[in-house]
Amino acid sequence: MSKKVLVVDDHTLFSQSLKGLINSLQDFEVIEVLKNGKELVDFYEGNKVKPDIVLLDIRMPVMDGIASMEWLKENYPNQKVLALTMEHEEDTIIKMFKFGCRGYLLKDIDPDEFRYAMESVMETGYYYNNEISEAFSSADEKKNEDFTKREIEFLNHVCTEKTYKEIAAEMNLSPKTIDGYREQLFGKLNAKSRTGVVLYAIKHKVVSL
Repeated sequence: MSKKVLVVDDHTLFSQSLKGLINSLQDFEVIEVLKNGKELVDFYEGNKVKPDIVLLDIRMPVMDGIASMEWLKENYPNQKVLALTMEHEEDTIIKMFKFGCRGYLLKDIDPDEFRYAMESVMETGYYYNNEISEAFSSADEKKNEDFTKREIEFLNHVCTEKTYKEIAAEMNLSPKTIDGYREQLFGKLNAKSRTGVVLYAIKHKVVSL
């Protein structure tokens, strides 16, 4: 049976093209295309059939992706969601992850990678792009006890929208010391970005959100 997909994106040409691509895949079918988060809320409140995956644009009028993701976390916390974005905006992606997003797709993604992302979310619950998967390939076997208390404290701050300078102030450390923590942690996880570290911490429940 085909997996049901809900597309939420206010750009009609893109969303209709995406619908065509998804419907061309053997195991997936678009059940509805919506234009914003308000329409998403209305869909959930008025339909018994729920999607297996939601493809959720971040920048939308009326109710954007972050607000939509927050609503889904409160009302349908197990819903699998992939964020759609034009740019890799680190703070925005981190907010989406905190509200339960399972991965993000750049809108210029290759069709084969797109199919892999959909299958990965269904099979494992998450999708990791190249920048994130490197961290998981080397760090997936780590346990929480592999991190020091100070590293876990730092991780909790990293999983917020705080800048590293603000984190330094919160931890009563110098920005230089925080840079050292960051480099040490990125090295331990083989991560190249804050986004990868945040998704790792959320997936493995290293931090409490």
